[in-house]
Amino acid sequence: MLSGTCGLRACCLRLSFSPETPLIRAASFRLTSRRRVFSVACPVSGAKKEKVIVISGPTGAGKSRLALELAKRLNGEIISADSVQVYQGLDVGSAKPSPSDRKEVPHHLVDILHPSEEYSVGQFFEDARQATRCILDSGRVPIVTGGTGLYLRWFMYGKPDVPKASPEIASEVCSELADLQRNEDWDAAVQLVVKAGDPKAQFLAANDWYRLRRSLEIIKSTGSPPSAFRVPYDSFRDQCDGVMVSSHDVNTSADVLEENNSKDLDYDFICFFLSSRRVDLYKLIDYRCEDMLSGSDGILSEARWLLDTGLLPNSNSATRAIGYRQAMEYLLYCRQQGGRSSPGDFFAFLSDFQKASRNFAKRQLTWFRNEQMYHWLDASKPLEQVMNFIYDAYHENSGALVVPESLRMKKDISNRRETSELKAYRTRNRHFVSRQDCSHILDWIRRTQPTGEATNA
Repeated sequence: MLSGTCGLRACCLRLSFSPETPLIRAASFRLTSRRRVFSVACPVSGAKKEKVIVISGPTGAGKSRLALELAKRLNGEIISADSVQVYQGLDVGSAKPSPSDRKEVPHHLVDILHPSEEYSVGQFFEDARQATRCILDSGRVPIVTGGTGLYLRWFMYGKPDVPKASPEIASEVCSELADLQRNEDWDAAVQLVVKAGDPKAQFLAANDWYRLRRSLEIIKSTGSPPSAFRVPYDSFRDQCDGVMVSSHDVNTSADVLEENNSKDLDYDFICFFLSSRRVDLYKLIDYRCEDMLSGSDGILSEARWLLDTGLLPNSNSATRAIGYRQAMEYLLYCRQQGGRSSPGDFFAFLSDFQKASRNFAKRQLTWFRNEQMYHWLDASKPLEQVMNFIYDAYHENSGALVVPESLRMKKDISNRRETSELKAYRTRNRHFVSRQDCSHILDWIRRTQPTGEATNA
């Protein structure tokens, strides 16, 4: 039954799930009514744009907590821009908001899919745009938060105008790739798509069958590869490149770029990137990985559930996610060893998990360093201070936003000391230090992992 002031309330994806263990959440469902077509169109010149807050940052920076507290203060609702939080049962590894947080502040695009299903940036664009419209129509403030850079870029600038494949072409592509996927012959499938006309298919992440199928669908539908369709962001970037050439002042240029970028967008996007010193961030990430393994219902329990549903690591979007891929690979190895693990095996897994998480944060920093719409804020500052600034920025109507020096976070490593600290950085665990510290996890593996089941393949 539809409720609320928005006629599409049931389609806003503001779903809540009870906090059962992952094993109870195996049922899959799709929201058949959520697909609507949205485009990014600038409103009539001179019209006042509706405001949308965007908060991003690297993993572990504290953006979710900031967004939650800000939503309480602004009467807002949160739209998750996280490619893992969309999946049911993947709670710990995605740092998903707790049931109590989601009860206190409405969250969108959380727990909307079973991990066996794929979710694309195009789907996110449609869903997030629909949720934004619903939130604004209800008189509340949309706060989009997450660290998936491509999601946020498409959300603000729009998606390429690539036609959807007809049912006949989609069926043809599925049939053409079915045997190759069943036999896990990724390389042969890539070569098939390359020969069909998309040389960039060879650069897709291994086993990203969804994007490989989509590439072949586009070729068969249009005669051109996906790269032939211009992304709206590129047009804005070209405009900004012209501004950069004509300006020699870095700070002035950034302000002009923001104004130049935002004037042709349909919403007044107020964007922030929360970060901290790289060494401090790496420490937080390493500790966070440990925390995800400390509880009885941690990321290993969720990885076990994924394996028990028949999924294999690195086989789709959910199982490619950092943390889950490493945990699934570790548990598969334990099963190969008769349901056992040595302390050395566990510490090797933990190290891989931490390293992959740090590398992901580094890629996020690199990505957003080139996104001119974002104001970088220092995550080490008191939450109240940062929140007050964003609150005031939301209510400010005087034009270009200037971050005070006390809150500003530099985009680049700016001194030798920090560079030296980063080069010398070594992980120092706080929970898992000695062999005895992981004994409870090794016991859990012996009790829960089946023997003689190397893989489900």
